[in-house]
Amino acid sequence: MFNGKSILITGGTGSFGKKYVKTILARYKPQRIVIFSRDELKQFEMQQQFNDPCMRYFIGDVRDAERLTQAMKGIHYAIHAAALKQVPAAEYNPMECIKTNIYGAENVIRAALAAEVEKVIALSTDKAANPINLYGATKLASDKLFVAANNIAGGHQTVFSVVRYGNVVGSRGSVVPFFRKLVTEGATELPITDERMTRFWITLQQGVDFVLNNFERMHGGEIFVPKIPSIRVVDLATAIAPHLPQRIVGIRPGEKLHEIMCPADDSHLTLEFEDHFVLQPTIRFYSRAVEYAVNRRGEHGLPVSSGFEYHSGTNAHFLDVPGIHEFNLRAEA
Repeated sequence: MFNGKSILITGGTGSFGKKYVKTILARYKPQRIVIFSRDELKQFEMQQQFNDPCMRYFIGDVRDAERLTQAMKGIHYAIHAAALKQVPAAEYNPMECIKTNIYGAENVIRAALAAEVEKVIALSTDKAANPINLYGATKLASDKLFVAANNIAGGHQTVFSVVRYGNVVGSRGSVVPFFRKLVTEGATELPITDERMTRFWITLQQGVDFVLNNFERMHGGEIFVPKIPSIRVVDLATAIAPHLPQRIVGIRPGEKLHEIMCPADDSHLTLEFEDHFVLQPTIRFYSRAVEYAVNRRGEHGLPVSSGFEYHSGTNAHFLDVPGIHEFNLRAEA
């Protein structure tokens, strides 16, 4: 479905954007891929790696509605990946987080509608479900904006959906490169925030493939959640550096012990498919009636039980230490 199409990625110089571009160029023949981001150095570096004739690099910030509207012209599909994502940084710089993650989301929606973009997927995070930190709260607000945008669309053709997933192995700023940096520098121990801590675990390629598949599945208004394994952070540290002891340093500002992707309070809206869940919108769309139990691929989902919660600490699929090691190696391939 991406052959001959123009695709825009906000925050496209990040880990997701690079993997997405590599995947799209390997599998399809797009008309254009527009990388929209604010860092000229990262764009210059990315151009050295991806210089296919279809590539376009636009300097711009999602806070700048006019520039974003200009960049959206002629775009068929858009992925909104731009965000301020560091939990402690958001706690200390709340207004900056709000400007990018909430006002930026509104600008993406308005620009997509103005350009009659066909489909938009916004990337979310497990921290948006039952948030306790500002980053999660801003992403929850962003999720709500993108879901409600299907009503705001009115007579426009544009449909909007959200993809929510957990920690990405080895992405910029994640714990894996942090642990490995410490090991390389000769650390004598690894810092662990809390020995009980768990996280959902996904490779970058899995995240990209999930987004690509959901462009085909989406009606508009869904929040897509992949079925992925959980890990214990102490097991992750052991998998990376089995020879090093671990020191408990305490939870950082705004950090959770466990993450949730499908809250129990939304169980009446949650559908289970073979390899993913769908959270149906809490609001009714007046422009159209949608049967979310059957997606546009023809896949069928069933309601989950009352009170169901997709929780990293109670997940049925946990990776042990050898499993984490193998999973991380696969993520780097």
